[in-house]
Amino acid sequence: MKTDNQLQQDVLAELKWDPSVHAAEIGVAVKDGVVTLAGEVSSFPEKWAAQGAAQRVFGVQALVMALDVKLSELGKRTDADIARSAETALNAHTLLPTDAVKVMVEHGWITLSGEVHWQYQREAAIEFASHLAGVRGIDNQITLKPRDAEDTLQLDLDAALARLATADAQPISASVHGADVTLSGTVQGWHERDLAMQSAWAAPGVRSVIDNLTLASRATFTSPTKAAA
Repeated sequence: MKTDNQLQQDVLAELKWDPSVHAAEIGVAVKDGVVTLAGEVSSFPEKWAAQGAAQRVFGVQALVMALDVKLSELGKRTDADIARSAETALNAHTLLPTDAVKVMVEHGWITLSGEVHWQYQREAAIEFASHLAGVRGIDNQITLKPRDAEDTLQLDLDAALARLATADAQPISASVHGADVTLSGTVQGWHERDLAMQSAWAAPGVRSVIDNLTLASRATFTSPTKAAA
């Protein structure tokens, strides 16, 4: 198991390795396997890239995002301009039903709301909006329409998670309550955790996925709120 100092050095190295991240502007603190990224970045996509870089490092138990997006003068836009661009872009997106996603912008933060059928549509809206010029962060309030019976959803999820498991993997269980799914069990890294989460979200009718997975029987994963939606 890595020490906090080793983990800090590995995260710093991974940030420097990612060409989309200006690592010199980001500070890394580690305590008991929990990594905190602090400092300033020039865009929301860079903040997202920094989060991804930290999560790629083996041994990261949880991640706290304390990065602030500080736009250059050329990158700044009014909230009205951002809102118009977001509405036009989202309504033209081929993966999204027309007018399914609503946009509100305040101080560069985009709030997405509305209802779609699939998680991939929700993710597409977030991905597309995050790359608009002037965006400082995203608050994701898009919900999913319920579509399936609970018993059918449970069977489908059990089968999907079983397909992911390797011969020596510890079992991951899914508990279904209405349209809400809770994942429990032990995974060996963020990649395995992400595969399980993606598999759960891919099931029709899932409204939310609660991550109670643990890494190598040590700590529960946590996700940054609001900004990493």
